[in-house]
This record gives sequence, structure tokens and C-alpha cells, in this order.
Amino acid sequence: MSQQYRSRPLGSGVALSAAYDTALLDLDGVVYAGGHAIAHAVESLGTASAGGMRLAYVTNNALRTPDAVAGHLTELGIPAEPADVITSAQAVARLMADQLPPGARVLVVGGEGLRVALRERGLVPVESAQDDPVAVAQGYGGPDLPWGRFAEAAYAITGGAVWFASNTDLTIPGARGIAPGNGAAVEVVRIATGAEPQVAGKPLPPMHRETVLRTGAERPLVVGDRLDTDIEGAFNGDVDSLLVLTGVTDAARLLAAEPKHRPTYVDRDLRGLLTGQPEVSERDGAFHCGGWTAAVRGDALSLEGDGDALDGLRALCGAAWTSAGAASCVLDTGKAVARLGL
Repeated sequence: MSQQYRSRPLGSGVALSAAYDTALLDLDGVVYAGGHAIAHAVESLGTASAGGMRLAYVTNNALRTPDAVAGHLTELGIPAEPADVITSAQAVARLMADQLPPGARVLVVGGEGLRVALRERGLVPVESAQDDPVAVAQGYGGPDLPWGRFAEAAYAITGGAVWFASNTDLTIPGARGIAPGNGAAVEVVRIATGAEPQVAGKPLPPMHRETVLRTGAERPLVVGDRLDTDIEGAFNGDVDSLLVLTGVTDAARLLAAEPKHRPTYVDRDLRGLLTGQPEVSERDGAFHCGGWTAAVRGDALSLEGDGDALDGLRALCGAAWTSAGAASCVLDTGKAVARLGL
């Protein structure tokens, strides 16, 4: 079935870790939240790796270097090397190096991860618009990024510098909840300048290109928690995806997903890599998965049966996405979702 017109999550008769050679894993909301590993992540990734699946960590967070990310993962109990980490800072640095001459000065609005990535591509990070930058690179700088950095960016951009952004995620999950992401900071500069940046991160093609170049994946599976970055990025790259419900996406948002935001598979957490996926079947206008049956009744979704709540959600996806077609589902999903208790 074409990914463009997916009408239900797919099934798999074998574990996903056996069906795909490389897992392209988002980090925030999938592997960890803040400084802590998400439940079942360490054991699941260890088992998948031991079984032969390559693990690559693909993040839109441009703040930390691959060395730092790999070190953090290892501390959490997930052995990783810097080469296993692909960041939006690396993607935007390649995008910039393709357009700028070697040694070009670039004003950095962000953290060390962005500076390191620019240097790797032969570009020279600078700190002020008075340093005559030909471009501005903006990436997530963490909660302590000074407000004055946005002013420097605005001065440089209005002075003619080309503006690039690592990503435009409006939010970022952490141990205390959801915080403003780089996209929120990009909006500050956009309002001040009226300009539009070139963006590299998920879900856009430069990030997928960077990931493929660095991993050499032949049968990749994108694993993420966000519909508008991870799942849309998989859609744009024409590869399969697994949505895990450990981050920002809840059941109601999943049911309302437009085609480019519909994952191939859905599971609670990273244990989904280690199992097959149940099939969602359609009979007489109703969708069945496990012990559940979902259908459209008037202007709402109905759900009957019992069993694993994830099977019920998969059945509801079949009913919602088929009803919506190429659009977003506008049916009332409240009672059906409440019954699942997710």
C-alpha cells in the first residue's frame, strides 16, 4: 500500500528488529526525557542491537555534539559511539557548506553542537554581526541562551546574511514537561526581520539525506514520537515508521493524522521493536485488531470489544484514516479514546 494513502497501521509477521536493518531513532521523547531513560528503552535497544539491528540516533536537537550525546546514552546504559549520532546541526552544516565558500564566516545562534558541526564543514563560527558573517546558523541553544543572540541574528540577516535553521520544532520534551524549542526561537527572529530561513532538520529532505549518508541504511525504520517531524520525515523519505506513545503524540492526535503523519506501525514504547505487529483487517466496513472492532457511527467513532488497548487504537486508526481519506479525520473520537484508557 502506498504510504501516501495509508488507511491503517500495517502488521508484521516478524519482529521489526528483524524486518529492518537500521532503526533511525529520535531521542527526546523516545529514548530519553531530560536526563532519564524512558521506561523499557535500555533493555529494548540492547536486545535489538544484540539481534543484529543497527541503532542510529537521529535528533533535531542541535545543542549537544555527537560525542556528548553518545556519552549520555552510554551513561544511561545504551552503548553508543559518536558515529551513531546524527544531528540537525550536522544536516544544516552540510546544507550551508553546499552553498557557501570554504572558510565563510557564520554567526551562530545556538550551542556547541552547532559550532562543532560548522567547523567540520570548513565554516568559521563567529559571535557578532560586526564580524561580517555571510550567513546565520540558528539551532536550539538551551534555556540559558541569551536574548541578545536573537538581536545579533536580526542585525546580520537585515544586513544581508543568509539565514539557516537547524530545525523548527516549536517544543521540546524534558523531564519537567514541554518547553519551547528552536522553532519558537526561530519565530522571534522571523518576526524581527520578516525573513524566512532555509531549514535542514526533520521532516525536511536535508536531514534524511544526512542520515542515509552517515548510516548507509538499506532497510531503515524511522522510530519517533512526533507526527510532524519523525513520521512526516519518514513519509518524505519514503521509508517506514514506528510511532511510540512515550512523547508528545497522544491517541486523539494520531487518529486525526493526515496522510503524511500516519505511521506504518504504532506501539507503546521501544518494546515494539522486538515484536511483530498485529494486523488490522477490514470486514463489512468495520476494522478489527485483536479483540477490538472499530467503526464509524454517524459523526463519531465507535469501539467495541476488549483486550490490549493498543490493538483497539490500531483498529480505530483504520476506521478514522479510511473515513478521512486524504484529509484529517474530524469525527468525534472522545468516547472511543476514553474507553482505551491510554
